[in-house]
Amino acid sequence: MAADGTPLPAKGRSRIQERNRTRILDAALDVFSAHGFRGATLDQIAERAGMSKPNILYYFDGKEAIHVALLGALMETWIAPLRALGQTAEPKAALMDYIHAKLEMSRTMPRESRLFANEILQGAPRMGPHLESELKPLFDEKCALIRDWVSTRRIAPIDAEHFLMTIWAVTQHYADFEAQIDTLVPRDAHWARARRHVDAVFAPMLEPGAD
Repeated sequence: MAADGTPLPAKGRSRIQERNRTRILDAALDVFSAHGFRGATLDQIAERAGMSKPNILYYFDGKEAIHVALLGALMETWIAPLRALGQTAEPKAALMDYIHAKLEMSRTMPRESRLFANEILQGAPRMGPHLESELKPLFDEKCALIRDWVSTRRIAPIDAEHFLMTIWAVTQHYADFEAQIDTLVPRDAHWARARRHVDAVFAPMLEPGAD
């Protein structure tokens, strides 16, 4: 932090400062994804990071500042596959690529998915402005694109908004309910089976003759 308490811009940080910030954020991601914002404490984050609480507060002005930093970094990553939808491939392949990308994010970024889910479950108090300014316009744009594909009979008649939300519900379930799934399904075959299943569910829905 600068002398006035504001965070240093990235270009003003030393290599050690960048490393410590990354260490804190990674530890905080573990804690927030497990306990949510309300259940997480600075003491837990400090313990997880292997740093003292005063050292944490040197880099971040409290728990909420850490949470906001994580959410801000996550937002662009989270919406990147949606932003790419339709930029390449024909409509059905483009939508299946999007579904596969979301499933892969659940496999490789379960903590981030739970961080996002916990924020939404609380009413998005810190992410609300990002949802309005970033996700909503992009969501509307992609729904319009899907409706155009439907109107030109390039995919089957689907409700664009609810189709996207169904994708989120199915794919993010694998991250947000990971503990339950690990109990119910052997992990060694889990992701291959999940991909085959989402293909079987979504691909037939998109066939132009599906109606």
